[in-house]
Amino acid sequence: MSTDNLVDFFTHDHRSCDETWIAVETAAEAGDQAAMASAYAQFHGELAHHFKMEEEVLFPAFEEATGMTQGPTSMMRTEHEQMRGVLRQMDKACADGDGDGLTDLGDTLLMIIQQHNTKEEGMLYPAASEHIPTPWAELKARIDAL
Repeated sequence: MSTDNLVDFFTHDHRSCDETWIAVETAAEAGDQAAMASAYAQFHGELAHHFKMEEEVLFPAFEEATGMTQGPTSMMRTEHEQMRGVLRQMDKACADGDGDGLTDLGDTLLMIIQQHNTKEEGMLYPAASEHIPTPWAELKARIDAL
């Protein structure tokens, strides 16, 4: 998938996080705690970085362009906080070596993520692409600087 525009870039990042989660599940199912912990650390880091890209670059640019601060970006921030809450529980399960607990919590997180991503990919990203006057290359440079 091309990542030379806002919609494709963020959608691709969603898929990358999904793929990393599969590695967590695979390691947990195999009972390989070291691989599970490593894959989970990568997953958590990727998801945290995704939130950061949105919250520090995309959302402010969208809000500035549209004047909407209590609209879709507010809802996405609320959902990010909800996901962070589940991640904190997952951190503990992973630290305890509880693969079943980690994957059970992961199922909950994935349900939230799927609904969240549908809204972002179907509404927010296209609207941001349409309304943000800043060229994608400039936004991407800000993202790369994070």
